[in-house]
Amino acid sequence: MAVFPLLLCLLPLAPASSPAQPATPSPCPRRCRCQTQSLPLSVLCPGAGLLFVPPSLDRRAAELRLADNFIAAVRRRDLANMTGLLHLSLSRNTIRHVAAGAFADLRALRALHLDGNRLTSLGEGQLRGLVNLRHLILSNNQLAALAAGALDDCAETLEDLDLSYNNLEQLPWEALGRLGNVNTLGLDHNLLASVPAGAFSRLHKLARLDMTSNRLTTIPPDPLFSRLPLLARPRGSPASALVLAFGGNPLHCNCELVWLRRLAREDDLEACASPPALGGRYFWAVGEEEFVCEPPVVTHRSPPLAVPAGRPAALRCRAVGDPEPRVRWVSPQGRLVGNSSRARAFPNGTLELLVTEPGDGGIFTCIAANAAGEATAAVELTVGPPPPPQLANSTSCDPPRDGDPDALTPPSAASASASAKAADTGPPTDRGVQVTEHGATAALVQWPDQRPIPGIRMYQIQYNSSADDILVYRMIPADSRSFLLSDLASGRTYDLCVLAVFEDGATGLTATRPVGCARFSTEPALRPCGAPHAPFLGGTMIIALGGVIVASVLVFIFVLLMRYKVHGGQPPGKAKAPAPVSSVCSQTNGTLGPTPAPPAPEPAAPRAHTVVQLDCEPWRPSHEPTGP
Repeated sequence: MAVFPLLLCLLPLAPASSPAQPATPSPCPRRCRCQTQSLPLSVLCPGAGLLFVPPSLDRRAAELRLADNFIAAVRRRDLANMTGLLHLSLSRNTIRHVAAGAFADLRALRALHLDGNRLTSLGEGQLRGLVNLRHLILSNNQLAALAAGALDDCAETLEDLDLSYNNLEQLPWEALGRLGNVNTLGLDHNLLASVPAGAFSRLHKLARLDMTSNRLTTIPPDPLFSRLPLLARPRGSPASALVLAFGGNPLHCNCELVWLRRLAREDDLEACASPPALGGRYFWAVGEEEFVCEPPVVTHRSPPLAVPAGRPAALRCRAVGDPEPRVRWVSPQGRLVGNSSRARAFPNGTLELLVTEPGDGGIFTCIAANAAGEATAAVELTVGPPPPPQLANSTSCDPPRDGDPDALTPPSAASASASAKAADTGPPTDRGVQVTEHGATAALVQWPDQRPIPGIRMYQIQYNSSADDILVYRMIPADSRSFLLSDLASGRTYDLCVLAVFEDGATGLTATRPVGCARFSTEPALRPCGAPHAPFLGGTMIIALGGVIVASVLVFIFVLLMRYKVHGGQPPGKAKAPAPVSSVCSQTNGTLGPTPAPPAPEPAAPRAHTVVQLDCEPWRPSHEPTGP
């Protein structure tokens, strides 16, 4: 029983359990300064020579400065669990890669500085999770591409976006148009060549737009720019004023920029780059009446074209003007023709019908339009019956005339009848210009004398084929009445016109008058029937050469074998081994002649009491002389 009082006495001496202590903060990384004594916590590592994000960061930090280091990449785990981070600076590093989701845990981040790095593109997942981001600085990188969804998570909160000093040629304008709260947008010192109309119409809070030093030739009007006249008073401007900077661009000062000139600003030094009459002049010093445009003029169109049904057809239309006109096509049924499964419209004014049908025939209208007006031109297309089918298994072929596919020959009766039939179905051919002889790659063009036209300086021939857009010109002396075209392609249809170049007596200027036009087709280049194909010739030569090599090797081996047998089994080129030498003895009685020894004589035992002196020398064959 005395034990219990003793325990009761010892209980007060036991230490009381201490309350829960806060987690021990992570140690401060080397070469960094950490503020952990008071909130908010901050980790400052500028210019610390870091090669990567320190792994021992305090995850409770609200500010992290890693500028002026040598960090090359931001990995997914580098900034994990830093949910309280408000400011992150990675400026002036060597960052080339940011892992997808690297900022996914930074949902409280307000400012992200990635300027002065080496980023070349920004994908959709690299800024994921930044739902409260307000300031995004991406200047002085090497950005050439910005994904359309790269700014989706911060589109509603972003107030400051800096993309200056990059290599951007295009931007996701639709994505930029969703930045409803952006105040400052920096696009200067890039490679932007155009801005779509209405790109900034929804940026109602935009206060500064910088497009300095790009490749812009014009700036389309935008409802946002209605606040620009307030900038005529640069000092004391109200908060709703918009600051627009667009200097350093090669502005083309024509009627499309009159709206900008009417703002009457005098505080900037923007200059005109073109047209030549205004090049180099200050934008704001050019009068409104000098911002003019030139209406379009159609300079070239396809002549009447006839094709059989099922074949392709290309209609061409060229126009000039200021600004450059846009060409559109209207079908004979009055519908606008665009890209479809049967037609393709190119920016250069060419309309290509991939497969023609009988209903496609008629007058196509080319419309060239710009800000100063429009011009039209008609192109006639005739779609004839489809050509007769050709036998695919026919092995006969016609030899070329006179042995030369390029030889100029008069058209045969069959080709004359075919030309007559084409003339009946297609547009009429001008009788003033004739192609009297033609081959596969050459044609002889003739035209009548143009004496009624005074002061003719020369003739000009213009021609092109239905397979390309290149118009070829040839200048012919005034005393010529024919010309040989020798640079044609075989199996093509050509449209050709001859113009007379003369001096207009009324104006003293050089003028042209058409002499006539013609359409002709070059003959296909046929091969002789007996000529083997190139692969066949190559294979035959290889087989023959291989047979010669094999035969030469066999003959060489046979010669070696014969020489081996002739030399008694010894390889040729080696001396025959000398015969075995045996001892030959002769008495010293003056006779030195050699005596052949028996093949393998047994040495005889000497007789008793008989002394014989022998002189022994090696035996040599009989054909070798021995000395005396």
